[in-house]
Amino acid sequence: MVLLQEPAMRAALEPGPPARTLTLRERFKLPMTYTYGAILIAVTVLVSVLSDSEQTRVIQHASTNLNNLVAGRFGTLLSSAVVIGDGTAGALLIPLLVCLLVLAEWRFGALSLLRIFLVGHIGATLLVASGLWVAVSVDWMPTSISLAEDVGVSYGALAVIGSLIVVLPSKWRPTWAISLGAVAVAALVMGRTFTNAGHLIALSIGLLTGWLLLRSGHARAPRLNRYETALLVVAAVLGYVLLIG
Repeated sequence: MVLLQEPAMRAALEPGPPARTLTLRERFKLPMTYTYGAILIAVTVLVSVLSDSEQTRVIQHASTNLNNLVAGRFGTLLSSAVVIGDGTAGALLIPLLVCLLVLAEWRFGALSLLRIFLVGHIGATLLVASGLWVAVSVDWMPTSISLAEDVGVSYGALAVIGSLIVVLPSKWRPTWAISLGAVAVAALVMGRTFTNAGHLIALSIGLLTGWLLLRSGHARAPRLNRYETALLVVAAVLGYVLLIG
């Protein structure tokens, strides 16, 4: 599989001698985590100081709702991933997301992490938008849904969470996939919103990425240390918060 074949990932997953442990300096070399985290914090702070009407305007401008996408505003596919919403949500989600990104960047490398995140975020967004377009076209849903706010980190984050199945011991992989998948399905059945559908799609993209890597035969990874285990627990908590929130 090409997606996860940058040097940092190859060193961890290719057959051969045991992968070496990252040095302390390498542990703190996290360009993807630092850059994305800083952007999220900056945007969240800026949005929080705006008036309610200005916040609504910014969120609508950055949203990947059907109205923006049909109008050709494809830049929202990126801008929507750096706008969380109100400051309270950011204060909760950003620290949890940073923990997820740290673990994923340690294991996958910066470029592969970026690819997984973007594939999950953009893929789920476009699939949901396609479904909404069909639903609106045949009058299954009101046209007002085209203006719904659709911003946040959840699609990309859930794709990354799903892909972490690769780093788990084999006996825990079914539990990881089934438990997260069951929560996503239950949230969709109870919530019945396009966001719930997007969450299930994004998680499925991440799990599929992990499964393809496992099937490729390059899933031999060093055992999780105690720090990585703690970060994995935080990643699981974030997954459940996003799915049921």
